[in-house]
Amino acid sequence: MTDRETETPRGRAPRGPLKKRSLENAALHYLERHASSVEGLRRVLARRVERAAREDRCDRDEAAAWVEDIVTRFARSGLVDDRLFAEGKVASRRRRGESARRIRMTLREKGVDPDLIDRALAGEDGDDTRAAELAAAWRLARRRRLGPYRAADRETHRDRDLAALARAGFDLGTARAVIDSETPPE
Repeated sequence: MTDRETETPRGRAPRGPLKKRSLENAALHYLERHASSVEGLRRVLARRVERAAREDRCDRDEAAAWVEDIVTRFARSGLVDDRLFAEGKVASRRRRGESARRIRMTLREKGVDPDLIDRALAGEDGDDTRAAELAAAWRLARRRRLGPYRAADRETHRDRDLAALARAGFDLGTARAVIDSETPPE
């Protein structure tokens, strides 16, 4: 048998069996590079297990138990924390000008509990959620050069600008307040 016959289709040598330690190392390496929710880490490891099981490098049920053990231990030790993950994502996305609706949707897709999302939004926005939403809409308008930030031809692009804010998750009242304003806030 030549080396060519033992290679995988991508030209790499075949991998050995998946072990619990290698799964832990993969989880640590992933968390070094990416912020993650508990469910997000579980999904990443489950994909790795599924790929290894398809290649007959592990027993699917045994490896799934490893994933649960690793995720549980990492959550207990604080390596993954949904509350911190949600607070960080809410803060960064608000700075970028994202609406609360879009942030909620994104974090739910990541597997974060809706109560944690609401608490993170309340912590970031304070008591006046309407003002926080308006400030986020202004940041998005500035970033995308909508409404008062548009150099010329504002009136012909008004509907398009309103639609851009609506697609970003802002309600019509907020979108109109931003797009129809003569000058941006200072």
